[in-house]
Amino acid sequence: MIKDKVDQKIIEYLKENSRESFVDIGKKLKLSESAVRRRVKNLVDSKTIKRFTLEMGEENVTSAIVLVSVDSATETSKVSLKLAKLEGVKTVYEITGQYDITTIISATNISEINNSIDALRKISGVIDTNTVIILRKII
Repeated sequence: MIKDKVDQKIIEYLKENSRESFVDIGKKLKLSESAVRRRVKNLVDSKTIKRFTLEMGEENVTSAIVLVSVDSATETSKVSLKLAKLEGVKTVYEITGQYDITTIISATNISEINNSIDALRKISGVIDTNTVIILRKII
């Protein structure tokens, strides 16, 4: 539970860079390092902060676009929600045309992409997929 605006600012700084030192955060907020450390510990203990994560740079990630056809007897939105929960799925779009949904999957290697696609194909209502591996991002 966020107690005050100072806790909120600490969370904002950590969201931007979870490796930012408590000393640097303290300087920005005019607090001691120990005060910031204590507040972060309280935020973790209260489960306001669940975990600190790592986001890989694009040059270290393989991505794929997966086009998905959904069985006409199945609600597309239900399939979309299940897709969004899969490991590696970064974005889910409901689209028009030959396919009903497109997803962007990212992982550290092709094997992990393949595992995500295998899981995607097992979702009830998915009847066909078409996968395109992204070679390079231009913009």
